[in-house]
Amino acid sequence: MPCDVCHGTRWTPEVRDGVERLVRCDCWRAEMAERHLLEARIPQRYSRCELSTFEHDTDSQRDAFRRASTFVQQFPSVDRGLLLYGPNGVGKTHLAVGILKAVMRTRGARGFFFETRELLKLVRDTYNRSVAETEMDVLGPVLKADVLVLDDLGAERTSDWVQETLGLVVNTRYNERRPTIFTSNLVDSPDSTEPRSFIYQLGSRTRSRLAEMCDWVEMHGVDMREVGPHASADAVQRWQRSSPASPDNLRKATTTSPRPKGQARATLPAGAATELRWPGGRAGNDR
Repeated sequence: MPCDVCHGTRWTPEVRDGVERLVRCDCWRAEMAERHLLEARIPQRYSRCELSTFEHDTDSQRDAFRRASTFVQQFPSVDRGLLLYGPNGVGKTHLAVGILKAVMRTRGARGFFFETRELLKLVRDTYNRSVAETEMDVLGPVLKADVLVLDDLGAERTSDWVQETLGLVVNTRYNERRPTIFTSNLVDSPDSTEPRSFIYQLGSRTRSRLAEMCDWVEMHGVDMREVGPHASADAVQRWQRSSPASPDNLRKATTTSPRPKGQARATLPAGAATELRWPGGRAGNDR
């Protein structure tokens, strides 16, 4: 159906300082935003994730929602991104996707969504001689996007190559002051030998960059993947009592179960480099 304003021309007259000229109609901007969203690599699973549908039942979720809304309202005049971290199922990815969609629709931003392990696999696949893409063909949009969502940071197995690759992404966007939304299940432990900590998984240099380029927002709540949306009070209580992932049961498991001998604390890997430096075909080997 043709637009009532431009009647399908995608242009509309505007008078400025007594001079009439043609400018793009709002319908054209909305159409371009939706086209860019289709190219943003947002998985189908998250197609219904919007800020308006985010459930914020706990204080930390309400705080995260306020920060997300403020980010959208102030974009592009923002100088810091967001790092949403916490346990599984508390809405980190939902909120990150909602932010990405909002700034693309209302601010005309170009953005992308990448799950961290998927991004690393795409880069690693470029070392296959049968693949025409280069590593910078993959990383170029990631480095230059107006806003980037990097989901599940730290889920990948750490290695020098992983730290260098992620270090390049973080450092480049840090230097270019391009806002990034990260989500992660890692913890910010002062113990640098804790495998689930940011400093162990990413290296001290990258963690330092993240501390400066992002507001860190810790989120807690029930695992919505287990209890489902709009969970009743009874369902939440059952989850707290019976789920191995509930805070009480996790705490009990940590305090009562000795660490298996095969899971001793690891040695902290070297800090992330700011440039990719690896020898040819071995670059993708993270063993």
